[in-house]
Amino acid sequence: MPRVLIADSLSPAAVDIFRQRGIDVDIKTGLSKEDLIAVIGDYDGLVVRSDTKPNKDVIAAAKNLKVIGRAGIGVDNIDIPAATAAGVVVMNTPFGNSITTAEHAIAMMFALARQLPAADASTQAGKWEKNRFMGVELYAKTLGLIGAGNIGGIVADRALGLKMKVVAYDPFLSEERAVEMGVEKVELEELLARADIITLHTPLTDKTRNILSAENLAKTKKGVMIVNCARGGLVDEVALRAGLESGHIGAAGFDVFSVEPAKENVLFGAPNFVATPHLGASTNEAQENVALQVAEQISDYLLTGAVTNALNSPSVTAEEAPRLKPYVAVAEKLGALAGQMVDFGIKAVDIAFEGEVAKLNVKPLSAAALAGVLRPMLAEINMVSAPAVAKERGIVVSESRQEDSPVYESLVRITVTTEKGKRSFAGSVIAGGPRIVEVKGMDLDAPFLPRMLYVNNLDKPGFIGALGGMLGEAGVNIATFNLGRIDAGDDAIALVGVDQAPDDKLLAKIQALPHVKEVRALRF
Repeated sequence: MPRVLIADSLSPAAVDIFRQRGIDVDIKTGLSKEDLIAVIGDYDGLVVRSDTKPNKDVIAAAKNLKVIGRAGIGVDNIDIPAATAAGVVVMNTPFGNSITTAEHAIAMMFALARQLPAADASTQAGKWEKNRFMGVELYAKTLGLIGAGNIGGIVADRALGLKMKVVAYDPFLSEERAVEMGVEKVELEELLARADIITLHTPLTDKTRNILSAENLAKTKKGVMIVNCARGGLVDEVALRAGLESGHIGAAGFDVFSVEPAKENVLFGAPNFVATPHLGASTNEAQENVALQVAEQISDYLLTGAVTNALNSPSVTAEEAPRLKPYVAVAEKLGALAGQMVDFGIKAVDIAFEGEVAKLNVKPLSAAALAGVLRPMLAEINMVSAPAVAKERGIVVSESRQEDSPVYESLVRITVTTEKGKRSFAGSVIAGGPRIVEVKGMDLDAPFLPRMLYVNNLDKPGFIGALGGMLGEAGVNIATFNLGRIDAGDDAIALVGVDQAPDDKLLAKIQALPHVKEVRALRF
């Protein structure tokens, strides 16, 4: 009988599902890291919310662990690379608490606009300071959405119902989808300049960390109100405190903080600041939804091998898995390459299959490729949610098959169309492993390594030596070096596997080399 540990508070309905399906379940909440390490080896499944943190040490001790289920969407408390290396599937429930979280953001907007917490405290203290609390209407104000996905879209819908004007910044939002939502798509600079209220609805990634930096906060309208019910770390908290004290920021409402539990924070005590203890998903309805979903998903996986809403494993049946596994790997990694190579709004993604792979069930492969494309900006995307998220953002996804492949036994090609044009990448399975075989129409043969450097340059003498010397001076060791070119003196690319990640300073130096067109640091 499989055993599951519930390590955070969960609706009793989840326990009932586990037991009805013949799974042994224990509830042990509030465990320290050491206590969790001591017991985790006895369990096949682990259920967490945001408090328990299955890091690499916990996963290393989990010798029998097969699946971690997150009751909710955010998985920044789970060490997904460590879980993947250990063969542990990580699942979340991406849609169970969307309405609840969106409603909390709207509630924060009202609280800030009418100073409700301070007015409540003053009134209950017997002060009756009616003239002190002069609020503002939300009607006709401009709401700036940073992130227009599932939750952001619900906030936009509610704000439009309040007769607000909504502008949205989201690299994945198409013009067509923006029109459908009733919002105006803008760049971040314009949003900062126009918004009376800014609310964030984006995951925390390398690209979104401190998206409201000190510099960007300074670009906002005087008196702007800022709401963050998404993820701590999206706003520079020190800079926000300074803005509240100076009066440039009119008010701020946070449900999430850079360090949680937030027993103390630089924002606490700031003027016109409202805080709640990560209550975004805390309604009876949301708790019930995510509890039921995570229990069903983990039960299905442990009893039948079915994978749903997995962030590190394809959704395939047990019968299909052996044949699809190598192609899933190349599709997802190739998608990750494509996603890291585009900076503009994605309009379309085409996934083409040639040769033997075209005869298989390619739907999981397309989902893996799409998840790879979207993941650089949407860290919590997975194979199940990727198609829905793409549709939500108006991204056209197409799939094609060709049973003949002129060079390779099987080939996967991903073409991404952005507002600036198209970029195409091809990969194959060679000697059992995924390989990059074409970039920008240039043939090459490169393995996917955890850290890579991409350089597009003109094929001129001395470039390789200059690049190698520059990497050596920076202490970056070269693991692999693969080249492709159109013709002598023409367009060329280098894909370099490196043991240390190149920093921004080194990338800028490489970009400054003669004949270099583009430089990117890649991670897989």
